[in-house]
Amino acid sequence: MPGVGEEAPDWRGAARSPQLAAPHVAADKPETVPGSHHAEGIDTEHIFGFSMGSDIGRPGEIEVELENVAGFGKRSGSYAALTTLTQVKYTLTDRLRIAPGFAIGAQRIDAVPGYDDRRHLSFNGAGFEVRYKLIDREAAPFGLTLQVQPGWSRVDEGSGVRIEQYGAEFAALFDRELIKDRLFAAFNVWYGTAATREHGTGLWGHDSELQLHGALSYAFAPTFVAGVGLRYLRAYDGGGLDRFGGDAVFVGPTFSYAITPTLGVSGTWQVQVAGRALGDPQRLDLDHFERHQAMLRLNAHF
Repeated sequence: MPGVGEEAPDWRGAARSPQLAAPHVAADKPETVPGSHHAEGIDTEHIFGFSMGSDIGRPGEIEVELENVAGFGKRSGSYAALTTLTQVKYTLTDRLRIAPGFAIGAQRIDAVPGYDDRRHLSFNGAGFEVRYKLIDREAAPFGLTLQVQPGWSRVDEGSGVRIEQYGAEFAALFDRELIKDRLFAAFNVWYGTAATREHGTGLWGHDSELQLHGALSYAFAPTFVAGVGLRYLRAYDGGGLDRFGGDAVFVGPTFSYAITPTLGVSGTWQVQVAGRALGDPQRLDLDHFERHQAMLRLNAHF
């Protein structure tokens, strides 16, 4: 039982207040933390590449994030697309964080069947992310955070075509500390849905996507974490996972590095190693996805 003046850990929220924690506890933790750079231990949100950990930061913390996601390679021709999402994240409580943001996109496409040749840079749209920490891994066998992110887009990030799109992403983000302060695991379930009108035709369409993520990361030093990520992606025609269109498996290395106690960089480069598009006998789904997907993320904490 907790002693007098102590607050017992709650699996649905944060552990006891740091003001009441014994002084020697903090001394056993890393001095800096990749991704979040907190003194209490490793913040898992950004140590898994595309996959996410359950941590959301400390109450009152403000974080500015630039997330650059790129896709390279189709069946033929030359293809590259980049989307930069800028977010300002504010942690309201031990359990709740909000993050408004906007996206800028660019494409360089030459001789790719089904795509117009394009060299294009544009303002893509905006979104609003909300995260709620349902289970704190410090007081339970694993952590679980729920995320929802509604958004609006004016440009298709893959093709550069002008559109009007309204959609949302939903995610369940699980993680677990396998070896204290050293080895971490994550499992994510993502679902995205959108309604889209192309300006050229004026017609509305619906699509959706389901993603399953798994990742392992190891802290080689207090400022450097590296590992591997695996993702399984399924594309559907229809907003409710109605008609299967194709799937893909991506795998690749991940890293997170603390440049300073308040500035961090993280990322991943993943290759499509398996998959197939509906109606295409060829290996890999290069209709809905790219051969390579990469991400580089910069975070500043205040």
